[in-house]
Amino acid sequence: MDGELTEGQLNALRNLAHKQAGDHVPFINISDARALTELGLATRSREGWDITPEGGAMLAALDRPGGLNSVP
Repeated sequence: MDGELTEGQLNALRNLAHKQAGDHVPFINISDARALTELGLATRSREGWDITPEGGAMLAALDRPGGLNSVP
């Protein structure tokens, strides 16, 4: 995994993190959620889609100063 996600996949991953925290989240695009599942960043459950520990770690890496999402 090289840290490259589409904007839709990143939005879906962030929404899944908010869902895990108990927040109400908007509709999650199924194709983005399926792609996250294939990458090991989400799983499918009875309640819909859930972020995995790997997905949470990726978000933490993206959001920290100097992380994957920073501008050089």
